[in-house]
Formats: sequence, structure tokens, C-alpha cells
Amino acid sequence: MPTNYTPLLTIFLLFIGLLRFDSFPGLEAATGKLASIPAAYVFGDSLVDAGNNNYLAFSISKANYPHNGVDFLNKKPTGRFCNGKNAADAIAEKFGLPLPPPYLSLRGLLKRNKRKAAAVTGVNFASGGAGIFNSSDHRLGQSIPLSHQVNHWLSIHQELTSQLGPSEAQIHLSKSLFTVVIGSNDLFDYFGSLELRKQSKPQEYTQSMADKLKEQLKRIHDSGARRFLIIGVAQIGCIPGKRAKNSTIHECDEEANMWCSLYNEALVKMLQQLKQELQNSMTYTYFDNYKSLHDIISNPAHYGFTDVTSACCGNGKLNAESPCLPLAKLCSDRTKYIFWDRYGHPTEAAARTIVNLMLSDDSQYSSPLTLTQLVST
Repeated sequence: MPTNYTPLLTIFLLFIGLLRFDSFPGLEAATGKLASIPAAYVFGDSLVDAGNNNYLAFSISKANYPHNGVDFLNKKPTGRFCNGKNAADAIAEKFGLPLPPPYLSLRGLLKRNKRKAAAVTGVNFASGGAGIFNSSDHRLGQSIPLSHQVNHWLSIHQELTSQLGPSEAQIHLSKSLFTVVIGSNDLFDYFGSLELRKQSKPQEYTQSMADKLKEQLKRIHDSGARRFLIIGVAQIGCIPGKRAKNSTIHECDEEANMWCSLYNEALVKMLQQLKQELQNSMTYTYFDNYKSLHDIISNPAHYGFTDVTSACCGNGKLNAESPCLPLAKLCSDRTKYIFWDRYGHPTEAAARTIVNLMLSDDSQYSSPLTLTQLVST
């Protein structure tokens, strides 16, 4: 039964969290005046998975082997599809929060204390291969679709309410950041399936994606969430695995990019409608990942990159004819590459660059608020 008092452990954790934020070097100078957030909760796919798929018995959508994690602490592969930390980690660090642990790592009696602490500061529910729809990946045990991620969040919500009490939990949630990064796998499913393409036109399919995402955002909102960071789908057609291999300039797949644009347009309209339906009780930042990646690819030197077409880890043309496996070829300087592997997962350097753009005052990527404005409201 929920209590109306705050345990000493929770007070201590919140106190430490504030100290961590206040002592984070260069944060205010780098991003302007940022309000402290008490927690970061993450939903999505492999772009932000922190290792949930490691705990799925039958999943092959895992990154718990080298060269993944080559630049992580102790060169340890953690299940992140990256050489180091991903965008969700970078966001947490910017606010002086602990890296949100994967939800599935918190199960079991022996993890009780870890679960209680993470419920207060943030949890990562993302799963490599996940989609907005409950796709075949879930039926085969390959990933955790968004609806199931929200189910897991509701479990953490109960934990949080039990610790803080209903009133304090509501205040806590209203100030926390809820990040959602998903949609790419649904698009991969669409342009990889003749059956799906026969069933619906691109406009219909992408609209259905936005409508389904709306259902899950409402569920999260109904639990008390108020601040959302929604990241659009990037240029899937420009990832190493989709670029033309039989040309000298390795053109992007513009048809795939068109579908990404269609979905992002539907997503923007849906978010505007959802805010109205909820009578402005939610605030959000939509980050235009499509435009940001386009600008980085168009002017790589400005962002410190030299290779914007190849995968850092792989084999063959563009290092993108095979996945990032232990015997794959690894680039020597990961800071110069945007893409980690053939699937377009960003390197840590690229993820940090994108997060810096989220926190900048440049409104060309963020609407209707910048992330800085969102956490200050």
C-alpha cells in the first residue's frame, strides 16, 4: 500500500542527484540555464537500448559482444549498439543523472535495492529491434515492442508511487523527462515486406504508425508524465547498409528517405493534436533527427567528422556488407565516423553531437520548444 512519507533512502538519493547536477562541469556554460530534472525514462529501439535485449533468451538482436563497447568503461560490451555510450546515456549525463539501467536488469529479489534507486532517477525500457507495432520480432522473442515497454514502465510507476507516496510521485513525474525514440524498425518492416506494401500505401502506413504511437504516449501521460522528448526518424536511406554499393558516390536510397519524411510529418501533426486533446497538460520537444542528420552529412567537417557514408565496424564496401561482429574490421578513430555499423547506429561521437544539437538554442531542429526550454517549464 502506498505511503504518504518519503523514506530516508529516497531523500538521500534525491539529495545526491541534486549534488551531481550542481557539480556537473560545464553544463550551464555549455547549454545555457538548464533546470534540474529528477529522472530520465527512456523508451525506444536499438538507438537507445542500454542492454534490455541481453535478457531475452531467444533474441539474436543483441550487442553484447565485441567490437560493441570498445570505448565503453573497461571496453565492455553492454548491449548498446555502439562503440560507447548512446544518446540516452548522453542526455542523462548532461543533466548529471546516473545512466538509466535497462529495465530487465532490475528484476529479481536480489535487485530490489537497485530497482528502488533506479525508479527514482530513471530507467531504460528500450529494446533493439522494437517497433511501434507488435511486430514479428516480439512473437519470436527478438525484442520488446513499445506497448510492452509501457507495461514495464507502469510497473516502475508502482514502485515509485510506493516509495514517494502519490502526491510526491506526481510532482516527481511532472518534472522528469520521458524520451521516446522509435519508428525506424516499423519503416524497415514496411519497405522490406511486399505483403505490408500491398496492404497499405506509404501515407496510410505512416499515419497508422503515428496513431499507434499516440495510444502509447497517452498511456504514459495518464500515469503522470508531462514532459516528453520525441525524436523523429532519421534519413534511413543514408545509412551505410542502404546506400548504393555500385556507384562511386554511394547515393542514398531516396525512396526510403521519402517514407521517413512521411512518417515525421504525421508524427508532428499527431503531437500537436495530442497536446490539444490533453488540454495542454503535456509539453514536448519534437527533435527533427532527419534534418539534423542531413546537415551533419552535408557539412561533416563543421561537426568534426570525416566519414559520413561508411560503417566504422563491418566488412566489404562501405564496411557495410556484414554486421559488426567480433571478426569485423574496426575503424581506428571512432570520433571521425557518424555511423557505427551497417544499420546506421551512431557512434558515441555522433550521438553526443546530436544531443548537443537538442540542447542548443537553434530552433531549426526542435519544436515547439527546445529541450532546454522544455525542462525549464
